[in-house]
Amino acid sequence: MDESSAQGAARERPGAGAALASNLTESAQRRDRSRNVGALRRLIPFVRRHWPDAAGAGVFLLTATASTLGMSAALRFLVDHLTGAHATHGSIDRWFLLIGLVALALAASSALRYFFVTKLGERIVADLRQSVYAHVLTLDLAFFARAKTGEVLSRLTTDLQIVETLMATSVSVALRNLLTLVGALALLVVVSPRLTGLVLLLFPLVLAPLFLMGRRVRRLTAHAQDRFAEAIGHAGETLDALETVQAFGRQASAAGRFDAAVEAAFATSLRRMTARALMTSLVIALVFGGVVVIFWLGVHAGLRGEMSWGSLFQFAFLSVMAAGAVGALGETWGDVQKAAGAMERVSELLDAQPAIGAPADPLPLPVPAQGHIVFEDVTFAYPGRRDAPALRGFSLEVKPGERVALVGPSGAGKSTVLRLLLRFYDPQLGAVRLDGVDLRRVDPADVRGRMALVAQDSPLFSGSAADNILFGREDANPQAVREAARAAQAESFLDALPQGFDTVVGERARSLSGGQRQRLAIARALVREAPVLLLDEATSALDAENERLVQRALDEAMSGRTTLVIAHRLATVLKADRIVVIDEGRVVEQGSHAELVARGGLYARLAALQFGEAA
Repeated sequence: MDESSAQGAARERPGAGAALASNLTESAQRRDRSRNVGALRRLIPFVRRHWPDAAGAGVFLLTATASTLGMSAALRFLVDHLTGAHATHGSIDRWFLLIGLVALALAASSALRYFFVTKLGERIVADLRQSVYAHVLTLDLAFFARAKTGEVLSRLTTDLQIVETLMATSVSVALRNLLTLVGALALLVVVSPRLTGLVLLLFPLVLAPLFLMGRRVRRLTAHAQDRFAEAIGHAGETLDALETVQAFGRQASAAGRFDAAVEAAFATSLRRMTARALMTSLVIALVFGGVVVIFWLGVHAGLRGEMSWGSLFQFAFLSVMAAGAVGALGETWGDVQKAAGAMERVSELLDAQPAIGAPADPLPLPVPAQGHIVFEDVTFAYPGRRDAPALRGFSLEVKPGERVALVGPSGAGKSTVLRLLLRFYDPQLGAVRLDGVDLRRVDPADVRGRMALVAQDSPLFSGSAADNILFGREDANPQAVREAARAAQAESFLDALPQGFDTVVGERARSLSGGQRQRLAIARALVREAPVLLLDEATSALDAENERLVQRALDEAMSGRTTLVIAHRLATVLKADRIVVIDEGRVVEQGSHAELVARGGLYARLAALQFGEAA
């Protein structure tokens, strides 16, 4: 891409996408104030999709809790029977049989509860991960120009992993302990209302540190997540430019930056762990200290004959269960807060909406496609650079099948023309038309379906060579793939690979040379069979031999297609039907090479610099 205005593309734009991009770089303190458990409500629609599993989880949560509470009643009957005057071997066996049956019910219910809760949690997170990634792919250039890819990936991985832990583990623990607490309190009231009242008096003492320290735990958790996201961001940037890092010998510096970010994240996590450990110890000490006091009172009540020993045993059993449930709830509350913060970060991605989208009532493009392109008095400025339009009153018509070259100095607006044509942006004034239809009235997917792009550094993907060609059109048959490769001057070197077209070319096809990658990118464009071909500096990074091969492939590709070519090397555009010279966002000259040189204008000066031709 050639112009400085493009480098600042989308620094800010109206809409949720720009707001989110800004949020990604905000301070942790600003984000923390908005975090609340209510963010987890975003998961409700995902739960509804799998209501049979949710119902199964609910049923077996209830039966597991009932079995646990039933165990206390069975033990009470056993103790009362043992302390009674009519205990026999046969009668005792009946009560032990009852305890065994309750234990079997508890085991079966717990296993089924675990299965349904874990399945539901992982299914929800899998759906959420798919939804987030699919949505991120729809976000526009404005978002990705400002957001670090590493932080976006952190939200897709680390934050969603936190949510998965909540849904697959912590929710089950929390619901089980909540039901156990409610059921235990209900039975405690039945067994001894007076002692239960004392138990309830303990609750404010237990909940006070839970809420007072929980706020600090949540804040530190959010800071830890932010610091870790920064570390991932540093790592992502470094790995994306690993060749440059190694070429400049900056491995130690890059590792140092990553180490510093990781250590900052660890230090924050250590403070969080310390605060949470202190909170947990206070809760457990208060809960079990209170249980000891209440049990002491219960023993004295038993000695006075105010309650049976079986009732006392059941009360103690239920009290320990209730205390354990409160302690577990205290621990899982931290997980809930952590997941709420993570879910809020994920929700920011889901809430972002691209500024460029399909209109409410999109118009279809004419069939068959002609490839007729018209720019009508277009004025466009990138977001954040409203005072420096990239195009100013730009008008251009490209007839079907015509080859038009766009030339001009860096920053003139050449690449902006292609971005508007691909509808990555919409102009502020004027209109861009394809086959007579204003692109703002068309679904961007339909617009891009009529075009094939070959850029200076066309990214390729891991997988086979055939997979990369099929990226241009998934339904292409093997013969079409081979014909596209042949037209792109790529068939011979692909056949020479160990497994031919099925050879895995590695991440970003780095196992291929630059010229081979570019010819593979041309084959990918050709297999689309699109009526409009866009070439953005497609040969500028190649040596003379590879440029010759790629130029031959491009000549084949341009045959029968409307073509827009951007090139700084004027030698590559001499065969164009028309050369359009752009300067400061306007068309200043157009014609053939000879005509433009004869006029002595901007093109003549550029030609003189490159060819030594006199104006």
